Amino acid sequence: MYETLTWEVDADGVATLALHRPDALNAFDLTMARELEQVFLTDARDDAVRAVVVTGAGRAFCAGMDLSADGNVFGLDESLRPTPEQFRASYDEEPFDTGVRDTGGKVTLAIHALPKPVIAAINGPAVGIGATMTLAMDIRMASEKARIGFVFGRLGIVPEACSSWFLPRIVGIQQALEWVYSAEILSAEQALAGRLVRSVHAPEDLLPAAQELARSFVKDRSPVALGLAKQMLYRNSAAAEPLEAHLTDSLAMYWTSIGDGKEGVAAFREKRTPQFTSRASELPRLT
Repeated sequence: MYETLTWEVDADGVATLALHRPDALNAFDLTMARELEQVFLTDARDDAVRAVVVTGAGRAFCAGMDLSADGNVFGLDESLRPTPEQFRASYDEEPFDTGVRDTGGKVTLAIHALPKPVIAAINGPAVGIGATMTLAMDIRMASEKARIGFVFGRLGIVPEACSSWFLPRIVGIQQALEWVYSAEILSAEQALAGRLVRSVHAPEDLLPAAQELARSFVKDRSPVALGLAKQMLYRNSAAAEPLEAHLTDSLAMYWTSIGDGKEGVAAFREKRTPQFTSRASELPRLT
């Protein structure tokens, strides 16, 4: 189905997505970019999928951009000279959509928009886009063999894949700047100390632990409540004032109170497991 990915969904709705170019250390190329965007916009949005765990095949998570391609290795059109105004007005139209837009950013925007838990199981080296793509995932877990690097300074380029938005929110501005300035490769323990990853595991334990965590997030949980909570936490943590949170909280509480909330309250009163019937594909609008 995919050239650079494998995709499996278990009986609990936990999908395992593996970057699958093991001979190239799962280096990110334009085919992988298109396929990752597609999987998060289509397969992962199937209501049978409740959560997604992302890992790498072989000994690497993702060794960064494949720099062996001819021409502009990022797939960009070097003949264009867009002004900021032109690009912002037409960024999703040709020629800017394929000629200027960062492919990694398209992937992370698709991950971020998925109204379901996404967990990165970083099993080995994850550098450049291999590191920044995980920032749009909700939880990062690492193998003891993981090595993570925001190495853009070594190549004369800048952090991409929306990482200038995600990274400071995850680890704080001082830590984010230090890692970007230094462009050093971090060990799993350094990433843990900097709060980039949630936990560090023996290599053989990483993927099962990530899958079990994903399962604990979705078993006996309302898909709509989970999806709305994800939207609210990301959106409201960047809001200018708490009134914005109050307005979205109020609408979310209203719609869940007349939806899965009725079943949740009834199950609590009757001391039984709830049987939620909502779908993540049917989230009410909050804005």
